[in-house]
Amino acid sequence: MSLQDRILYEDNHLIVVNKLCGELVQGDQTGDETLADLVKEYLRITYQKKGNVYLGIPHRLDRPTSGIVVYAKTEKALIRLNEMFKGSSVKKKYWAIVDTIPNATEGTLVHYIIRDTRTNKSVALPIERKGGKLAKLDYRVIAASTNYYLLEIDLHTGRHHQIRAQFAAIGLHIKGDLKYGFPRSNPDGGICLHARSISFTHPVKKEEINLIADPPHDALWDAFVAQNHS
Repeated sequence: MSLQDRILYEDNHLIVVNKLCGELVQGDQTGDETLADLVKEYLRITYQKKGNVYLGIPHRLDRPTSGIVVYAKTEKALIRLNEMFKGSSVKKKYWAIVDTIPNATEGTLVHYIIRDTRTNKSVALPIERKGGKLAKLDYRVIAASTNYYLLEIDLHTGRHHQIRAQFAAIGLHIKGDLKYGFPRSNPDGGICLHARSISFTHPVKKEEINLIADPPHDALWDAFVAQNHS
């Protein structure tokens, strides 16, 4: 799928893209091409821009995760978006396919996240500990298949690997997520965690933006999408 087909919203200030599993939001030590590189090239060609193309990055998604990424096309938009993402004014919903049904079909998880930079992994603890950061999310089961369950998640904090670590702490494993306990990888190397929707006030125009991104196409995702459209 081309980048143009994955653009969910664009104006003079913002461009919002549906990220594929495996894409980097921004550069890291691997030196691999990033989604930001693709967006810059699209902007350069589409608008015949000379020299460097400005692109601000107000938030991140893990590399194996798919879904909505917001980029800023102006410094003014980036500054305001940075503040919005730090606070609670941006509403984000995720979808996750997991291997076990939680004890309650909906609920709130509160943990304290400890990040290990050596292993690039986080642990979610039930009680506060030095260095731990508060992590909170709401979840509900919205679909089921023979072997898997689809959960919708409202994220209230944005900690490192938060959903993955909090689910692992209660015995749930996201399909394909070897790092957090699922036994097998997915064919595409990604995990079944998807940034499904986002709602926020436009940082410049002040109008409400509500966007939804479809998950990657495969038999399981497609079946769950169909269940939620019926």
